[in-house]
Amino acid sequence: MSKLLLIESGTNVCSVAFAIDGKVVGLKESADEKAHASQLTLFIDQLTKETGVSISQLDAVVVSNGPGSYTGLRIGVSAAKGICYAAEKPLISISSLDSMVHGVSVNYKSLVEENGIDYYCPMIDARRMEVYTALYDNAFNKIKEIEAQVIDETTFKDVLKDKKILFFGSGATKCKDTINHHNAFYVNDFSPSAQFMIPLALKAFANHTFEDIAYFEPYYLKDFVATVSQKNLIPGLHKT
Repeated sequence: MSKLLLIESGTNVCSVAFAIDGKVVGLKESADEKAHASQLTLFIDQLTKETGVSISQLDAVVVSNGPGSYTGLRIGVSAAKGICYAAEKPLISISSLDSMVHGVSVNYKSLVEENGIDYYCPMIDARRMEVYTALYDNAFNKIKEIEAQVIDETTFKDVLKDKKILFFGSGATKCKDTINHHNAFYVNDFSPSAQFMIPLALKAFANHTFEDIAYFEPYYLKDFVATVSQKNLIPGLHKT
């Protein structure tokens, strides 16, 4: 019997789940802007009380490893590593994009089958017209590696000539008007969730594919760049 704590914090959704033998027994989620910092540890505490599964009873902790929000990933990974250190539990990391693909394949199975979708394209918003993305076939194999990509009208143009692509995630919404093609399909209401990591986590757990807790770092893809709010600038002074 496997008991897993799963944390998804790399996207716009802060999501925490408990799973026993592959089945969700508890789930807490919030899309509030500050939820990662204010709610994640509270969600974990609430789930231990509601499910009766203590941290000491866990078999492993699972965390999204990116790409995605720099701050969100830091918060999620820090929490996961802290639990693993304190409770001496193994750490499993799962790609946020891999997890999204598994989630949409299950929740939008009829859409995929009815439209003969060839490829999945998860997209995580990376600000402006840039997204974190990759391309997967129906067997969940990556046919285009993870990258930070600026979207314009030529993006995926060659692939869309003869392949139907399903776009989804926070980055897909802003690309809908730009990637306008009869072979481009969109899911408008898809939301990432920790529960989507379960099949991938079970496979990793069975194969003992664990991270080195001391050295593990999430896959940020891009370096963090701090910005200064314009409203905080002193009148008459400008950034250089």
